[in-house]
Amino acid sequence: MMTESSSDLIALLILSGFSDYRTQFQRITAGAQGDFEAANWSGIQQSAAQRIDLYETMAVEAADKVRAAVGEQVNDHNIWVRARSYYLKLASERNDVELAETFYNSIYCRLLGHHQIDNKHMFIRSALETREIVSGDEIYRSYPMEFGLIDLLRKMLDDFSFNIPWEHRRRDIRNLVRYIHANYPDNLVAAEDTVIEVIKSVFYRNKGAYLVGRVHFGDSAIPFVLPVLNNEQGAVYIDTAISQENDVSIIFSFTRAYFMVDVNAPSEFIRFLHSLIPMKSQAELYNSIGFYKQGKADFYRSFVDHLELSNDRFEIAPGTKGMVMTVFTLPSYPVVFKIIKDSFSSTKQITRTGVIEKYQLVKRHDRAGRMADTQEFVNLSLPRSRFSESALAELQKDAASSLKVNDAEILIGHLWIERRMTPLNLYLDDALLRDDEDAIFHAVNEFGKCIKELAAANIFAGDMLFKNFGVTRHGRVVFYDYDEILYLTECYFRPIPEALYPEQEMASEPWYSVAPNDVFPEEFSLLTACNRKIRKVFNGLHGDLLDYRWWQNMQQQVRGGEVVDLFPYRKARRFPRA
Repeated sequence: MMTESSSDLIALLILSGFSDYRTQFQRITAGAQGDFEAANWSGIQQSAAQRIDLYETMAVEAADKVRAAVGEQVNDHNIWVRARSYYLKLASERNDVELAETFYNSIYCRLLGHHQIDNKHMFIRSALETREIVSGDEIYRSYPMEFGLIDLLRKMLDDFSFNIPWEHRRRDIRNLVRYIHANYPDNLVAAEDTVIEVIKSVFYRNKGAYLVGRVHFGDSAIPFVLPVLNNEQGAVYIDTAISQENDVSIIFSFTRAYFMVDVNAPSEFIRFLHSLIPMKSQAELYNSIGFYKQGKADFYRSFVDHLELSNDRFEIAPGTKGMVMTVFTLPSYPVVFKIIKDSFSSTKQITRTGVIEKYQLVKRHDRAGRMADTQEFVNLSLPRSRFSESALAELQKDAASSLKVNDAEILIGHLWIERRMTPLNLYLDDALLRDDEDAIFHAVNEFGKCIKELAAANIFAGDMLFKNFGVTRHGRVVFYDYDEILYLTECYFRPIPEALYPEQEMASEPWYSVAPNDVFPEEFSLLTACNRKIRKVFNGLHGDLLDYRWWQNMQQQVRGGEVVDLFPYRKARRFPRA
């Protein structure tokens, strides 16, 4: 029998679970500064993975407590109407109410199996759509230009002092002054109403700490990021300054690990970040600072809104069809939808469970700026009218077990959503057709750098065909097909044994034994055999990838605990340290 106390108890238990989650999330995040100052790079990476796992752990714990407390009443949809109302009343005074709503949704879906998905029972729409959180705490520090640029910079570095000293503060200030005079108009630097605003919280990721802010003048603002590095001898220094909007956007890319940054009022924090890089959606920005479940919720809401305002149809994504995933897209929206096929090609030695595990690996691992982030969805409903007959027929042919189709909707049981990119094979085909040597050089060089940077992050891509890589709008090559991904340290890199007689080399099957996880880098030459121009560029820039010894040396570095410098900006931009 349903009682008010049962619905209230559900709300109280979920909010208690959420409070515990936020406390532990903030505790893990706070540890990033100490790890950065101690140059404990593996510690930062372990904490980042631990923080990703934390949400699922705490959601399971909260759901179990609710089920134990109210028993079979948990399946009564009506009880959740009052639970939602009371939960919102309890959470509405929090600075992180939107995160609390999303946590509630996670518990509801876990317990009721994604049934009765509507705004009466859960938070399909956020309460924050009708109001803004204003915490009263200043997110940023302000530094007016009226006291002079050098004094301003000196004060700023003093305010952001770490528990270890600056390596050479005067040099860093000198470098920043030179950068500002070279990249900002003189009248802007000299204007007394110009103010530099810097977010109080430092952003930590891998081996870098980042000061993020903007130069504010009149009604305009220019974003900037100052990467701070540890010299691993007990001091820190400003490595460079980034102020082009595209370059700032890359630092917050969907291909990189999430930042560890102290955030008190997330929605207020995201509004400020969005003012710096408006080309990034709020969903992407939530993802970038570790609130990936909130990013998923924001993405879903914006996507539903887009469906109502558009009329184009879902279609099969362009490019070579995958052997494990079937992929479709909506041309007017910049993502692809990936569903595991019901059966795989005979050349694929992997199971459905194995594919899911690969995507989970990528979620937890340092993506090194070279792997696309994904959002996993269960029971996603899409309007049937927005699918062409040919697209629906192909989805039903490849992944019927994941679909439930009626006249109104297509319910997809399990899929991943990923940023849409231009497949590298199509990009190169177009460059070859146009005889664009610069585009060919850039793409092939990026392809090789992508493989090397993944290897440095302990990732072996497995299937390295061009079709499994994409080109972003910034021209970066990114890996996005994860069904054969392995840790580099799990591979056995070997030279191809010499044939005993010529007939062996002519045989259709290899004359040598191949064990699981054996890799023969010489075979990578097949990747570029398609075109002489591509082969020439690849061999000239990245021919070392064809040598098993390069891979074995990289394995030794990774096994030795070395974390390679993979920063989201070019080496040529770095300040001199003399």
